[in-house]
Amino acid sequence: MHTERQPLYMQIQQYFKDLIAQEKLKGNDKIPSEKELMEQFDVSRITVANALVQLAKDGWIYRIPGRGSFVSEGIERMLAGQSGAGTGADGGELPSRGPYAPTLRAQAGYASGFGAGAAPAAGLRTVGLLLPELVDNFALRLVQGMQEVLESANYQLHIIVTGNSIEREKEAIRHMIRGGADGLLIFPCDAETYNEEILSLKAAGFPFVLVDRYLPGIETNVVRSDGLVGGQTAVDYLWELGHRDIAICSDSILPTITVEDRINGYMEALKRRGALINPALILTDFNVDYHKSDEDHPLYRFIKNRMATAYITLNGRLGVHISSICRKLGLQVPQDVSILTFDDPASGLGDEGEYSHISQSEGRMGEQAARILLEMLDGDREPGAGYSKIIMQPELVVRKSTGPAKK
Repeated sequence: MHTERQPLYMQIQQYFKDLIAQEKLKGNDKIPSEKELMEQFDVSRITVANALVQLAKDGWIYRIPGRGSFVSEGIERMLAGQSGAGTGADGGELPSRGPYAPTLRAQAGYASGFGAGAAPAAGLRTVGLLLPELVDNFALRLVQGMQEVLESANYQLHIIVTGNSIEREKEAIRHMIRGGADGLLIFPCDAETYNEEILSLKAAGFPFVLVDRYLPGIETNVVRSDGLVGGQTAVDYLWELGHRDIAICSDSILPTITVEDRINGYMEALKRRGALINPALILTDFNVDYHKSDEDHPLYRFIKNRMATAYITLNGRLGVHISSICRKLGLQVPQDVSILTFDDPASGLGDEGEYSHISQSEGRMGEQAARILLEMLDGDREPGAGYSKIIMQPELVVRKSTGPAKK
């Protein structure tokens, strides 16, 4: 290895480049497993994964999911062909984007790991996207924004839905890295603790951007909406309509910083009005099953007992659910109950929708996140520029689901 000052993952890369250049490893030879390399170099799994991913991207090795990593077939010919042109028997760098790199990848039969035997289209690189769920139009608009930016830059977007499970999120990150993703866009799942795999990405310098949610006290690249302002905006609007019993509700008991910010905004707005905070109107202590109607559910009983005249829901899907409960109970929206959602439940495809909502401009959010990631991947960011943090201002969109409170 050339220098101990190199990052560990680069030292591991150079170790294998030297072995290949010296013909101690030849085409199709299998290299040790990630676990063996962790023990050999006394490093973390993420460090080993980063080294192997970069070696695969640069054409030195190819990776077969479930079988391991192998030296690229024909690499001896390519190294010989490069002698006198910046690469030789001393194990110097093979250009990652030079004329030989695509050939090496093609000869290696490089597989991304996202499908059995599937290789990326020629010239395309990959970005992984982790989503907790893909059940509403918020997520679809977010993906569309990302896709437009990445496609124009010749990147493929691969999506894994984690089912809002931190364990599946951890495995998804490992899977994406093993599969050769150049960078990650991560919409973190609901969890009480940080995902240490995300912290490992940060420590290893792997390119990633958090979307919609952030890790308090930890510097990362992030694009999100200002939840505090969103909660304040929602209360201010409903208060002006004459509502005083304003409920704010979530559909999951799992905490997120996004939920916390919006509820803090809700409470701040009420305090500014001199109103007392009624804990009974903060509905975050139950889960909602959208597949069945349960008249014994706390939310159903709450609406039936007319505990609030207006509801702020922390996603569009919950707003539609509350509207359906109101119909069953014979309550009219907005005459009897006003509903203001975070995010627009409507598709936006020729359908303006009927729900007043706090827009987070999720399409733009996706675009911004993808652009930050591309800056890192393409080396367009100034050295020492630090982390990019874009906090988007939410906007109130008034439609048909809100109206003046009954006197």
